[in-house]
Amino acid sequence: MGNKKLKTRNEIAPEFKWRLEKMYSDDGDWEKDLSDAESLAADFSKFKGHLGESPSILADALETGDKIELKLERAFVYARMKLDEDNRVAKHQAMHDRSKQSIAKISAALSFITPELISLPGETLLSYLEREPRLQVYEHMFHNLLRQKDHVLSSDEETLMAQIGEVLGATDTIFTMLNDADMKFGKITDENGEKVTLTHGNYINFMRSHNRKVREDAYKCCYTSYKNLINTLAANYSYNVKTDVVTSKIRKYPSSRNAALSGGNISEEVYDNLVSAVHDALPAMHEYIELRKKILGVDELKMHDVYVPLVELPERYIPFEDAVSISMQGLAPLGKEYLTQFKSGIDSGWVDIYENEGKTSGAYSFGSYDSDPFVLMNYNNRLEDVFTLVHEMGHSMNSYYTRKHQPFVYGDHSIFTAEVASTVNESLLMKHLLSTEKDDKMHKHILNMYIEAFRTTLFRQTMFAEFEHKSHKYVEEGGSLTAEWLNKTYDDLNTLYFGPALTHDDLIQYEWSRIPHFYRSFYVYQYATGYSAATAISKLILENGEEAKNAYIEFLKCGTNDYPVELLKIAGVDMASKEPVDKAMETFKNLVDELKGLF
Repeated sequence: MGNKKLKTRNEIAPEFKWRLEKMYSDDGDWEKDLSDAESLAADFSKFKGHLGESPSILADALETGDKIELKLERAFVYARMKLDEDNRVAKHQAMHDRSKQSIAKISAALSFITPELISLPGETLLSYLEREPRLQVYEHMFHNLLRQKDHVLSSDEETLMAQIGEVLGATDTIFTMLNDADMKFGKITDENGEKVTLTHGNYINFMRSHNRKVREDAYKCCYTSYKNLINTLAANYSYNVKTDVVTSKIRKYPSSRNAALSGGNISEEVYDNLVSAVHDALPAMHEYIELRKKILGVDELKMHDVYVPLVELPERYIPFEDAVSISMQGLAPLGKEYLTQFKSGIDSGWVDIYENEGKTSGAYSFGSYDSDPFVLMNYNNRLEDVFTLVHEMGHSMNSYYTRKHQPFVYGDHSIFTAEVASTVNESLLMKHLLSTEKDDKMHKHILNMYIEAFRTTLFRQTMFAEFEHKSHKYVEEGGSLTAEWLNKTYDDLNTLYFGPALTHDDLIQYEWSRIPHFYRSFYVYQYATGYSAATAISKLILENGEEAKNAYIEFLKCGTNDYPVELLKIAGVDMASKEPVDKAMETFKNLVDELKGLF
């Protein structure tokens, strides 16, 4: 795991880079979009106080608002992706900062729209739909606004909230700087006896090492660093939770969780059903942890033993072209149209494939309404990277279908539905590999990967969801989030989820403090619900063929033209019930039983 010399951005061949020039041919075009958006926003005040005067004025205002937001979105997305190519480039840092400043300014200029619409009688707003054809596209948006009427502030108050938005998000920025810029883990000795610097990027690789001493050293090195700063991290997270609680009170929600779920019209019962169903399945999780202990042959299973693959085998080298081929074989049940566009997107420059100096780590799918749905990767020729490819391309294919069939106002996705599109692809690929792999060792390895996907997504993310709900509820009841309380609450949950086969240690209590998603409150539960829905949908597609596939493609086209739970019903899944999570847990239990039979 030594450090390899990375290429510079200029050393990467053009065919391996995304083609952002399709968005803007030069910086002048980018600047024009941003300037046009700012100019239109500056003139937008002419609509203030007049939205209810006539249907045509309202239509003019909403269409102008969409035009502004489209230009702003395109400019920001481009600047963000240019910066992600190499974060050290000062010009792209400046472009990114400039676009973020424009977002803040323009958001404030447009912030009167919602409160002014809400101030109109509901009957008046809905009658405008019949009188002005241009407004009909906004029907679902109007109904959604009226649904949240009690939680929208006055025009002046909404402007104020928009202006202090950056300040309210300060805890996230502070955590990011502390975690990504200032946190230093020091050095450990790798498998080759070489001293290497532990980083966020290489930590998980060391945790998967088959050398137990390397795993233990990496684990202790990482969590001791968080322990040393735990009071600062606790204070910062405490204020993040307080911000959520205060903001929800300002907007007259009964709780911060209710406020977070309200945007998607998602019942808190969905959240509680998830936790309940996962708790019911904890015996199967405990059985898997016991099996892991047995297969690894250790007297005590420690937290640093949780990520190591159960089968030791040579890393299979998979060139990117082979990854595309394997992906298409796995996604064949989605049909010819899906596969053709999947391949066409890759061939036409959707994907930025390889790592280079200064490039943002990880992977994502991103783009604006009228751009290609681009994918950032750091492809490293491993099987895990093939799964990353189908995952991110799942997001991008969702964006492709949505933007092709929906207007700008519904051209995005809620996180609740977006994770389904990526995880269906992973599930189909996993099942394809399990059914076609001939090598016994590799078959066991893939089976273990599948079980680990359940553990790290369904179980782990639900544990996170429980932790943040407990934290917010405690503050709402008048409690104070001290480091001691946060550590103990997290430690108790970790013990509950992993069960008696795992030997407790004193460092895992600090893990909560390194989770970036806790600064996007009540976000992570959607990974677990999405995984459950995707497990159900992939099963429907494989069992029911054309009919289920067509229903799923229809779902991909919907964007946000209805509420998330309703949209998933199109694909054949009802997340208002416990059934999808229960069935996903049945799959998990069956996989554990299969693995047990192989050892």
